Amino acid sequence: MAFPRLSTPESSPLGSLRYVDWFTVVLYLILVAAGMVSIYAASYDFDHANMFSFDEFSGKQFRWIGLSLFVGLVLLLIDVRVYENYAYVIYGALLLLLVVTIFIAPDIKGSRSWLVLGPMSLQPAEFGKCATALCLAKLFSGYNFVLNAQRSNYYKALAIIFLPVILILAQKETGSALVYMSLFFVLYREGMSGLVLLAALCAVIFFVVEVKYTGSLMLGIPMGQAVVFIMVMVLIVAMLAIYCKQIEAARNTFLWFAGCGALCTVLSLVGLQVPGLLFFLGSIAVALVYCLLLMFKTKAKNIIITVSAAAISIVFLFSVNYVFTGVLQPHQQQRIRVALGVEDDIKAAGYNVNQSKIAIGSGGLFGKGFLNGTQTKLKYVPEQHTDFIYCTIGEEEGFVGSATVLLLFLILILRVIAIGERQPTPFGRVYAYCVASYFIFHIGINIGMVIGLCPVIGIPLPFFSYGGSSLWGFTFLLFILLRIDASRRDRSM
Repeated sequence: MAFPRLSTPESSPLGSLRYVDWFTVVLYLILVAAGMVSIYAASYDFDHANMFSFDEFSGKQFRWIGLSLFVGLVLLLIDVRVYENYAYVIYGALLLLLVVTIFIAPDIKGSRSWLVLGPMSLQPAEFGKCATALCLAKLFSGYNFVLNAQRSNYYKALAIIFLPVILILAQKETGSALVYMSLFFVLYREGMSGLVLLAALCAVIFFVVEVKYTGSLMLGIPMGQAVVFIMVMVLIVAMLAIYCKQIEAARNTFLWFAGCGALCTVLSLVGLQVPGLLFFLGSIAVALVYCLLLMFKTKAKNIIITVSAAAISIVFLFSVNYVFTGVLQPHQQQRIRVALGVEDDIKAAGYNVNQSKIAIGSGGLFGKGFLNGTQTKLKYVPEQHTDFIYCTIGEEEGFVGSATVLLLFLILILRVIAIGERQPTPFGRVYAYCVASYFIFHIGINIGMVIGLCPVIGIPLPFFSYGGSSLWGFTFLLFILLRIDASRRDRSM
């Protein structure tokens, strides 16, 4: 006769505190403390030098940190089954909140993404990341759920990711919406084909090349367009050889493209103008027809993937100009041009980045010292206590301080991944990889835009950028993960 299992101190929320990954908690506390000190340095005023004054950004952040620690403790005490059982409810509530935000949020710098609640403002998109992670984890923890088992599983996962993206885009908050795209790394971890990531990488490269080199001409068409056509040719040959294992077909296709290029060069040397668009489309079209005939002959159905990839790439290429000029706002277009070096506008769109690079470069190896940064003190960098907080670290603490911050983030991300890999359930594993993906995207894009490698899209640096919504959002993500991880000991008892 089986008797019901009695509750033990270890299986209760209080008992599970002993199993919390305290190393991760210490990392969290170090990063949060360093963030508050950096905010104090970025907003330091000689007339108001009290770090803990609620009139200063550092004092306000200290208040948010105190509330975050309380919230983190509460999250650790909640029964872990609440997160799994109510994941869909939490996700639905956040979607509803995002919808409401579109209509009631005030217009702040062209965006309707902040809810004003008396003396404070909250950004629901920051909390939507946690809700989406929980919902995606719940989906993957379903009975016998395997991403590649059937096509509808992909549709469900993509719907969970894109619903908040659409709502956040409706709030005109492009940066926050892009963060959710990092969840594709989670799908890859759970079995999604690497071709999807290859497609995303190609889309980014094609977009950048087309925009950056649109001013010059090659064979009568924009150079960026011509370069992308050449890259599509390389893609066809590479996929035939590596993905389809059709070495002879890859060699024949390469010789065809090389021959067309040689003929075009000879005709140009003798003074005959070759229409660039006709040349590229014609040579690629012949190659794709050859691939289709080969597919029918060899019954190698994976060749259709190569043909589809090339066709979609060409369609994407012709849509870049429409998306860039018709979808993106003028200030977004200008930021991208500045980031890609197409424009050199250091007095307007490129001002923040230019001043940020000056601040980081002036820091040298060891920096100018705490509170001694001239760019910081003279307020040359706008929004330095929020999105551009990293340049304060670079100026005052130098390369050593900047590298230390990156090292701490790297340790945190690796720890989160390690936590994910030791989870006994898909729910914990998927949620952990969602958290890691968010951190990687935020850190990479924020630092990239501060040093001029990425366009400025308003992505905060976790635990460092000033703001309660961002701090709370990452606290929710991390401490729910710690509670899930602590519960695995209970399951094994």
